[in-house]
Amino acid sequence: MTSSPQITPPGTGPLPAGYAPAFVAEVLDDALAHDCRVYSITGLQGTGKSTIAAQLVELARERGLHAVALSIDDFYLDHDERVRLGREVHPLLATRGPPGSHDVALACEVVDALRGGRATRLPRFDKIADRRLPRTGWPLVDGVDLVLFEGWFQKVPAQSPAVLSEPVNELERDEDPHGIWRTYCNDSLGSDYDPLWAQLDRLLFLQGPGFDQVPEWRWQQECTLQAANPGRAAMTRPQVMRFVQFFERVSRHAWQVLPGIADRTRRLDASRRPVD
Repeated sequence: MTSSPQITPPGTGPLPAGYAPAFVAEVLDDALAHDCRVYSITGLQGTGKSTIAAQLVELARERGLHAVALSIDDFYLDHDERVRLGREVHPLLATRGPPGSHDVALACEVVDALRGGRATRLPRFDKIADRRLPRTGWPLVDGVDLVLFEGWFQKVPAQSPAVLSEPVNELERDEDPHGIWRTYCNDSLGSDYDPLWAQLDRLLFLQGPGFDQVPEWRWQQECTLQAANPGRAAMTRPQVMRFVQFFERVSRHAWQVLPGIADRTRRLDASRRPVD
């Protein structure tokens, strides 16, 4: 079992300001060189996937292309559906994040429409309210040339059932002692997501220093979210510490296996700078 590092309070760590223009241009050139319709960016929490996706959309616009950014987070099951899973299968399934907490059918439908250049609405999820926005709040896009699809576990395979027996943190040890929750997530990872991964033309893995960096980066993200929503309450530091434990097992597995799965891997230092 591993222990999580301390998280720096707000204002004491660097917030991601964006990737260097040369690196962003390199990624876009890679997508265009391979005639991608859906270019996927993966990496552990806090690596700056949303940041670079937004930069890529802007750079594509400057080149006369219509690109949109999409996240696996946009496809979380709504709150009530996760509460039902928590009641019927295991209480930890009420918390969004791990495999098994997404509407994969909706994601496949949206990505397929975007691949085909058809008009479609992009789902949006309110992380503070922990609910999917109503369809009337989803932006409508049409004639998209390139989809930048980001998320933290794209194409990660399921683990061997034998690996699940040993808890990786306090959450698994204390709240999933019989392994019901992690087995459900692992089974979902091994069976539910393949149709979605099949729609990804190319995969870039942003490989940070490792999971021990994630709590720090995730706390920075929460501070940024709170600053953008001053009238609403985001997660506290203890809540973030608990939240990252939901991701730890699959994140550590992803960090190990994705270099052998992704089409490209770029290593990042603790300040999110590419080091290759």
